[in-house]
Amino acid sequence: MKSRFYAGLALCGIFVLSLALAASAQSGAKAPSGDFTLIKDAAQSLAAGDLKRAENELNIALATAPDDVRALNLLGIVYAQQKREAEAEGLFKRAIALKPDFASAHVSLGMLYAQMAKPDDAIPEFQNALQLDPGRTDALASLVNVWREQARAEIAHGNPEKALSRLLQARKANPKDADVLFDFGMVALRMSLFADAAQAFHETLDLRKDDANSLYGLGRAQIGLANYEDARGTFERFVLLRPSDASGRYALGMTLQALQRSAEARSEFEKSVELQPAQTESHYQLGRMDLVAGDFSAAEQQFTRVLERDPNHAGSLAGMGRLKFQQKDYSQSLEMLGKAVAADTSLREAHYYLGMTYARMNRKEESEKELEIAGRLEHEEVERHQNMLKIIDTGQIGARPNK
Repeated sequence: MKSRFYAGLALCGIFVLSLALAASAQSGAKAPSGDFTLIKDAAQSLAAGDLKRAENELNIALATAPDDVRALNLLGIVYAQQKREAEAEGLFKRAIALKPDFASAHVSLGMLYAQMAKPDDAIPEFQNALQLDPGRTDALASLVNVWREQARAEIAHGNPEKALSRLLQARKANPKDADVLFDFGMVALRMSLFADAAQAFHETLDLRKDDANSLYGLGRAQIGLANYEDARGTFERFVLLRPSDASGRYALGMTLQALQRSAEARSEFEKSVELQPAQTESHYQLGRMDLVAGDFSAAEQQFTRVLERDPNHAGSLAGMGRLKFQQKDYSQSLEMLGKAVAADTSLREAHYYLGMTYARMNRKEESEKELEIAGRLEHEEVERHQNMLKIIDTGQIGARPNK
């Protein structure tokens, strides 16, 4: 977790907090009016970025009233921004010891721990502040951001389940945070929890109408749920917002292809290629369409374009192998399909046509083996589809917040 993020968070929240503290004198400390004036001046100096002056003013105030929790808190903020983190921590803890219900000191200590990349220490401080003062939006925003940053770290370490757990906590704390909802949707999408992802993106779009990234995520989730008509509508909205986005054109083409609207699908794939000639997936889909249509020459050209850019593209290797099989060039088919299986052992089409190629070459045992693998992969695909709506935390993941 990067302290740079937390330093920025602290800087933003602390300035607002310091002015509010000084203006309201909310701590209830019994300090002379002169001390309050010094504390207010220190807060203004802090907000102006004059840390040295703020430090001097606060030290004068504390010389007169060493237990003034407002001054202790603000001086801790000064030290935090000066990276004197151990001294800042001591001041915040002293303020809390003197006045345990002083919410601002809990927020400041939480921000300090966040700045120090100690999220597990920061979280309870923000929670304490919210328990003392549920209206502390700075504490809520900071708490949610810590959980979001933890989720990003878990994703980076390959732990999407833990990331989702962090985002569940953030979502429960603030169900109307569009950033949290979007992050939740993306992690759910990564885990193939398509129903939960779709709902999260819908909720994001309720808060951010026509957010292009959320539309793209929603469309991907709808494809995962095989809701191709809904996905078509979503990606059409996306390309209206971003007509020059090659990925959006490709995604729309995929939904149209699934709806057997081949001419429209081809048009979108061709637009995708025009927008980004170096990309491979639209060429691959065009090759598949040409192969199905029996235009072997065109299919071979498309697959060749893909393989020139990515020699290990399993789909194009399988497509080329299938093409050679249909042309009865079994030795070439065997070579291409073997490479496809080596590139992706889970590609059912490659195993199937490899089995059929072996059969044409009278290699019965090898044919039966590959066809058996193809059958098993088909069965696993069906099972994955049946299980993809599984909710890993019943009653929480995907539960729509109360309106």
